[in-house]
Amino acid sequence: MISRKQTKQIFVGDVAIGNNNPIAVQSMTNTDTRDVDATVAQIHQLEKAGCEIIRVAVLDQDAARAIGQIIEQITIPLIADIHFDHRLAVAAMEHGAHGIRINPGNLGGADKIKKVVAAAKMHKISIRVGVNSGSVEKDILKKYGHPTPEALVESGLRNVKLLEDFGFTDIKISIKSSDALNTIDAYRLLSKATDYPLHLGVTEAGGLIGGTVKSSVALGILLYEGIGDTFRISLTRDPVEEIRVCYELLRSLKIRQRGPELISCPTCGRCQINLFSLAEKVEHHIQQMETPLKVAVMGCVVNGPGEAREADIGLAGGNGVGIIFKHGKLFKKVAEEELYDVFVAELDAMSKELSAKQSHY
Repeated sequence: MISRKQTKQIFVGDVAIGNNNPIAVQSMTNTDTRDVDATVAQIHQLEKAGCEIIRVAVLDQDAARAIGQIIEQITIPLIADIHFDHRLAVAAMEHGAHGIRINPGNLGGADKIKKVVAAAKMHKISIRVGVNSGSVEKDILKKYGHPTPEALVESGLRNVKLLEDFGFTDIKISIKSSDALNTIDAYRLLSKATDYPLHLGVTEAGGLIGGTVKSSVALGILLYEGIGDTFRISLTRDPVEEIRVCYELLRSLKIRQRGPELISCPTCGRCQINLFSLAEKVEHHIQQMETPLKVAVMGCVVNGPGEAREADIGLAGGNGVGIIFKHGKLFKKVAEEELYDVFVAELDAMSKELSAKQSHY
């Protein structure tokens, strides 16, 4: 059992962050926020995948005004991402944003920060203070030479103090680096220095493979150490992929579980079916399912069921024939061309049965 660092509780909409609440999964849209229909459509896909908080970029006043229309059509809290212009932060809150992400130090001085804080207090909105390796102040960079973990922490806490000076403490903090080891060290230091909830992330992590590996290493270590209250896996990809990686990371650490877990073999010379395609189709199918099943896709009818005996349900292919097995035992033989359809039907039936049992209890 992982022991979580005890942190202050804040809210983003109706989602509680910190204080041992479930670690919240976030993503960010890559649509133009001013295109309400496209943004809402993407958020709906993210909601289905399990996204619990969504962030949108606010580039101008039109984008800030669009937030009101977007919020009317979604079910998860929305955070407005603001850079440099305090007026956009105020406008986003006035149009219903449930939270804002800012770097207070680049808003233009105390008077402008004061206006943002006043709006956040009025609308009862939390603020994420977001610092990354590219936004560390010049004097701090001069002190440390480059964006070291110590520099990131000093910058983050300095920016937090800009809000605290106006009596604002509904804060969470992120200090992101594109370097996995710097990210780990920075958050370890920050966790010791503050009790504010922490948003974890590796900035500019990369594409599906590189970004997943880099983020999983850094965030996996931190989460295992009990550090972090909410997080995003940043990928140069469809943001739905970010949510999938988030939940797989939480599942692997036994922190949270959502939906089925896919077990599949890497294939070998015994495989006589197109397992790559079959596994991909099954993986796509189970993405929208919420029941915690173990699903196996194996390439060998001889060893597959035994190797995946802990799976609730699985399939294995042979030469022109496939089998469906449950808990390592043969359940049904089918023709290879019918294997996927029959398997998915059986999987859906098992999922519905489990859901019914869970709702009964």
